[in-house]
Amino acid sequence: QVQPVESGGGLVQAGDSLSLSCADSGRRISNYVMGWFRQAPGKEREFVASISRSGGSTYYADSVKGRFTISRDNTKNAVYLQMNSLKPEDTAVYYCGGSFSSSLQAIRVRTYDYEYWGHGTQVTVSS
Repeated sequence: QVQPVESGGGLVQAGDSLSLSCADSGRRISNYVMGWFRQAPGKEREFVASISRSGGSTYYADSVKGRFTISRDNTKNAVYLQMNSLKPEDTAVYYCGGSFSSSLQAIRVRTYDYEYWGHGTQVTVSS
Protein backbone atom coordinates (compact mmCIF):
# COMPACT_ATOMS: atom_id res chain seq x y z
CA GLN A 1 0.00 0.00 0.00
CA VAL A 2 1.15 3.57 -0.63
CA GLN A 3 3.15 5.06 2.20
CA PRO A 4 2.78 8.66 3.31
CA VAL A 5 5.53 11.06 2.29
CA GLU A 6 7.24 13.33 4.78
CA SER A 7 8.90 16.55 3.68
CA GLY A 8 10.36 19.73 5.11
CA GLY A 9 13.45 18.40 6.82
CA GLY A 10 16.85 19.99 6.46
CA LEU A 11 19.94 21.40 8.12
CA VAL A 12 19.38 24.33 10.46
CA GLN A 13 21.10 26.05 13.35
CA ALA A 14 20.09 25.83 16.96
CA GLY A 15 17.19 28.17 17.66
CA ASP A 16 15.81 27.98 14.12
CA SER A 17 12.44 26.61 13.03
CA LEU A 18 11.31 23.95 10.58
CA SER A 19 7.90 22.86 9.40
CA LEU A 20 7.41 19.22 8.49
CA SER A 21 4.57 17.89 6.37
CA CYS A 22 3.22 14.40 5.89
CA ALA A 23 1.04 13.83 2.83
CA ASP A 24 -0.89 10.59 2.57
CA SER A 25 -2.37 9.59 -0.78
CA GLY A 26 -2.99 5.99 0.20
CA ARG A 27 -5.80 6.36 2.71
CA ARG A 28 -8.20 8.74 4.36
CA ILE A 29 -6.32 9.94 7.41
CA SER A 30 -9.59 11.10 8.99
CA ASN A 31 -9.93 7.49 10.15
CA TYR A 32 -6.53 7.50 11.84
CA VAL A 33 -4.82 8.90 14.88
CA MET A 34 -1.67 10.47 13.47
CA GLY A 35 1.68 10.84 15.11
CA TRP A 36 5.22 12.05 14.62
CA PHE A 37 8.13 9.99 15.86
CA ARG A 38 11.88 10.39 15.45
CA GLN A 39 14.90 8.17 15.42
CA ALA A 40 18.46 9.29 16.04
CA PRO A 41 21.46 7.17 14.99
CA GLY A 42 21.92 4.24 17.32
CA LYS A 43 18.68 4.91 19.17
CA GLU A 44 15.19 3.51 19.08
CA ARG A 45 12.32 5.32 17.44
CA GLU A 46 10.72 7.64 19.98
CA PHE A 47 7.42 9.41 20.29
CA VAL A 48 7.26 13.13 19.51
CA ALA A 49 3.61 14.12 19.13
CA SER A 50 0.18 12.69 18.42
CA ILE A 51 -3.10 14.18 17.26
CA SER A 52 -6.58 12.71 17.41
CA ARG A 53 -8.76 12.07 14.38
CA SER A 54 -10.72 15.26 14.98
CA GLY A 55 -7.64 17.32 15.78
CA GLY A 56 -9.20 18.25 19.10
CA SER A 57 -6.68 16.34 21.20
CA THR A 58 -2.91 16.53 21.03
CA TYR A 59 -0.11 15.12 23.14
CA TYR A 60 3.61 15.80 23.18
CA ALA A 61 6.76 14.27 24.52
CA ASP A 62 8.14 16.31 27.40
CA SER A 63 11.28 17.02 25.39
CA VAL A 64 9.35 18.97 22.74
CA LYS A 65 6.42 20.37 24.71
CA GLY A 66 6.12 24.12 24.21
CA ARG A 67 8.40 24.07 21.15
CA PHE A 68 6.62 21.75 18.68
CA THR A 69 3.04 21.87 17.42
CA ILE A 70 1.25 19.07 15.62
CA SER A 71 -1.74 19.80 13.40
CA ARG A 72 -3.73 18.11 10.68
CA ASP A 73 -5.91 18.95 7.71
CA ASN A 74 -8.16 16.00 6.93
CA THR A 75 -9.42 17.69 3.77
CA LYS A 76 -5.86 17.65 2.43
CA ASN A 77 -5.04 14.28 3.95
CA ALA A 78 -2.02 15.83 5.62
CA VAL A 79 -0.38 16.16 9.02
CA TYR A 80 2.11 18.82 10.04
CA LEU A 81 4.75 19.38 12.69
CA GLN A 82 5.87 22.93 13.39
CA MET A 83 9.21 22.85 15.20
CA ASN A 84 10.50 26.00 16.89
CA SER A 85 13.56 26.70 19.02
CA LEU A 86 15.30 23.66 17.62
CA LYS A 87 18.13 22.08 19.60
CA PRO A 88 20.99 19.82 18.50
CA GLU A 89 19.33 16.97 20.40
CA ASP A 90 16.35 17.24 18.02
CA THR A 91 18.57 15.86 15.26
CA ALA A 92 16.96 12.68 13.91
CA VAL A 93 14.97 11.19 11.09
CA TYR A 94 11.34 12.18 11.60
CA TYR A 95 8.54 9.80 10.66
CA CYS A 96 4.81 10.23 10.50
CA GLY A 97 2.60 7.28 11.29
CA GLY A 98 -1.05 6.35 11.43
CA SER A 99 -3.12 4.30 13.84
CA PHE A 100 -6.68 3.33 12.97
CA SER A 101 -9.15 4.38 15.67
CA SER A 102 -12.89 4.38 16.17
CA SER A 103 -12.53 7.25 18.66
CA LEU A 104 -12.44 10.84 17.47
CA GLN A 105 -10.45 11.95 20.53
CA ALA A 106 -7.94 9.16 21.14
CA ILE A 107 -4.23 9.78 20.83
CA ARG A 108 -1.47 7.13 20.65
CA VAL A 109 2.07 7.34 21.98
CA ARG A 110 3.47 3.83 21.54
CA THR A 111 5.33 2.90 18.39
CA TYR A 112 3.68 -0.49 18.10
CA ASP A 113 0.19 1.06 18.10
CA TYR A 114 0.92 2.52 14.66
CA GLU A 115 0.09 0.41 11.62
CA TYR A 116 1.94 2.30 8.91
CA TRP A 117 4.79 4.75 8.51
CA GLY A 118 6.32 7.08 6.00
CA HIS A 119 9.92 6.87 4.84
CA GLY A 120 11.05 9.73 7.05
CA THR A 121 12.73 13.10 6.60
CA GLN A 122 16.10 14.07 8.07
CA VAL A 123 16.34 16.97 10.50
CA THR A 124 19.80 18.11 11.50
CA VAL A 125 20.34 20.90 14.02
CA SER A 126 23.84 22.30 14.36
CA SER A 127 25.05 24.02 17.50
